[in-house]
Amino acid sequence: MTIPTSAHDRKDISPGPLSGVVVADFTRILAGPYCTMLLADMGATVIKVEAPSGDDSRTWIPPAREGVSTYYLAVNRNKHSIVLDLRDPADLETAHEIVDQADVLIENFKPGGLLRYGLDASQTTEAHPELIHTSITGFGSGGGKNMPGYDLLVQGLSGLMSVTGSPERDPQRAGVAMFDVITGLHAATGILAALHERGVSGQGQHVELDLLSSALSGLVNQTAGYAACGNVPQRLGNDHPSLYPYGPFPTAEKDLIICAGNDRQFARLVSNLGFGWAAEDPRFATMEERNQNRSTLRELLVEALSQNSAEHWFEVLQEEGIPCAPILNIGEGVQFAERLGLNPVVTAGQQSEEVPTIKHPVQFSRTPAHYGKAPPRLGADSEQVREWLLSRSRDSAQETSV
Repeated sequence: MTIPTSAHDRKDISPGPLSGVVVADFTRILAGPYCTMLLADMGATVIKVEAPSGDDSRTWIPPAREGVSTYYLAVNRNKHSIVLDLRDPADLETAHEIVDQADVLIENFKPGGLLRYGLDASQTTEAHPELIHTSITGFGSGGGKNMPGYDLLVQGLSGLMSVTGSPERDPQRAGVAMFDVITGLHAATGILAALHERGVSGQGQHVELDLLSSALSGLVNQTAGYAACGNVPQRLGNDHPSLYPYGPFPTAEKDLIICAGNDRQFARLVSNLGFGWAAEDPRFATMEERNQNRSTLRELLVEALSQNSAEHWFEVLQEEGIPCAPILNIGEGVQFAERLGLNPVVTAGQQSEEVPTIKHPVQFSRTPAHYGKAPPRLGADSEQVREWLLSRSRDSAQETSV
């Protein structure tokens, strides 16, 4: 088995847009691994360096597939796992050899945590001027450098929980580690930008991200409202602070989400619900007026929707181009995407190692994402990685002698 690093090596698949890029992945849990999986899907060669205990998410069970954490499976396909104990001189030397071959190093150690190994950004960027060293922390390298970076802490500290849930109940966390995911996406964007700039300048750089900054950016209109005019939003349950109707409404048997984002959509909505006059009523004619008269308008909507089922109204209103949707569970959501032809589930790996996973979110017309390698067992590729390093060293020596 060889480790492909270019389109030439990948004869069995279409070359990805990042074919030839080598990533040294010293991350664990979610934000970093999600980022590096996206890069690997796009053709980058990702060497996943794990401590002897392995990525923490390997132990996060349930749920599990054949004894393996699905949390781990979700973000680690297309990678090559090697076990290295950085406290061991020989293993540390191997880690440095991997970095020597890398275009990108990505890690989520606490600030300063890699100094004793010679792998801190201040050290790697000096030793390797073309390297893109990407650091992910919870709260930056300043006053928050000693704070552990768990997504739930950031959900609380960023203000997200204060605007999530019913105003009559306690603040709520989101149902997924959303700021880990957003930070992973930001990291991928930053890495791609730095690689592009390196193609112009020939120089690498240190790319830094922290969960809190990603959270404040990801809260978009909520944080912008505070920054621009001092507005501190409060919990509104499923209502939107600026749009109405925009949220779930009861029908004859379950809720239906309705999103009327402008006056035209509102006019079509009330027309199909049987009280088209409301579009001309001064209480409801504009978004500002609808926001000021929510309770009265809600009564009219609930009364009309109660005449039939959510499925009925979904079909009727969708046909008229009115944004709406029933509330599905995760399984139903995946099945709905399948019905739309989005093919959300793809198989990573081959034969006995095949694992169903959720597809890469970007579609490329010429260089599609690939799913050739299943999420690796701990250390499954250690021997192959060492052989690959040796071959790269030999190739480099031959080029130098010539």
